[in-house]
Amino acid sequence: MGAREIITRQDVDLVLDIGAAHGTYGRWIREAGYEGRICSFEPLSKPFRLLSAMASTDPLWTCRRVALGAEPGTAEMNVAGNSLSSSLLPMAERHKRSAPESVYVGTETVEVRTLDEVWDEIVGDARKPYLKIDVQGYELEVLRGAERALPNVHGVQAELSLVPLYVGAPAWSEVIEYLQGRGFHPSGIEPAYSDPKTGETLQIDGIFTRDVA
Repeated sequence: MGAREIITRQDVDLVLDIGAAHGTYGRWIREAGYEGRICSFEPLSKPFRLLSAMASTDPLWTCRRVALGAEPGTAEMNVAGNSLSSSLLPMAERHKRSAPESVYVGTETVEVRTLDEVWDEIVGDARKPYLKIDVQGYELEVLRGAERALPNVHGVQAELSLVPLYVGAPAWSEVIEYLQGRGFHPSGIEPAYSDPKTGETLQIDGIFTRDVA
């Protein structure tokens, strides 16, 4: 089962778009027919401006300029040349070879909070929140900051790297094991990024839904 089916057919009423960049995901789920609330998180200033502009005409789409992680504070975020590959982690050589345009061109200080910190003020009366995480190797840190929130999440979409693309990032199997240990099971996979030279799939999106007793 793909993200589109879960979001549009299973009464999801809030999508938490973590690592929103320019807002492509929010636009995609709107075009897919999702009519509920969206809350997008993007810490970098330039992508956040574009994201905010895209969401400005949608009364059910809010934006937060903040990164999510395991601990609150501030951090130096690496800014990629293509902006989409920006990360709190160093970029691995495999990533640089497959996408030279993504090489880091600078850093920016960003605010970091945990999902647990902001959960109550954002989620409100939502009954079936869906968590989409696209944070370039930082997925497990986002989940570690969501221990209280995860039992209330209907589904999770997390980017999984099949080869090391960021230094210090977890293996794809670690993210799956973490979610399985918290009551989720894999429901589907979707391609996310392939090496344009070799065709090798480097990243996928794992789709997880909550186990039903």
